[in-house]
Amino acid sequence: MSNIDFSPLLRSMIGFDRMTSALENAYRAEPGGYPPYNIEACGENDYRITMAVAGFSEQDLTIEVKENILSVSGGRPEDADSSRRFLYRGIANRSFERKFQLADYVRVVDARLEHGLLHVELRREVPEAMKPRKIEIRGGTKSDHLIKGETKRAVA
Repeated sequence: MSNIDFSPLLRSMIGFDRMTSALENAYRAEPGGYPPYNIEACGENDYRITMAVAGFSEQDLTIEVKENILSVSGGRPEDADSSRRFLYRGIANRSFERKFQLADYVRVVDARLEHGLLHVELRREVPEAMKPRKIEIRGGTKSDHLIKGETKRAVA
């Protein structure tokens, strides 16, 4: 297995240590798995994860967010009816856990189960303090700025 070298990116990026480790983990992760899922972008700041969880009820599923990790797990009790004898069992009756790394300011806003599909709605809500803002560029030297500021205070 080859490693990805992120050093060219890190020359100009500060504070992205977690992102590089998340990318490396995703690169190593096995594709596929159970249950199958989709991730959709539903707008600029809205996302949806849809998981195929046929046979699971709301009581069998658990959704939890902890430290920017979304965990979706499901478990059903084994069939108590031992009189049933399967000739072929192709419908999975196994527990599962799927984890998704969420970016900062992404939160779960809704989850619903319909027709065997679990839909988890997510939204990125960036606080006002973190949104881009224009910075005024002023001319002059620092000493000119201080003199003008003192003059303004003296007049006021």
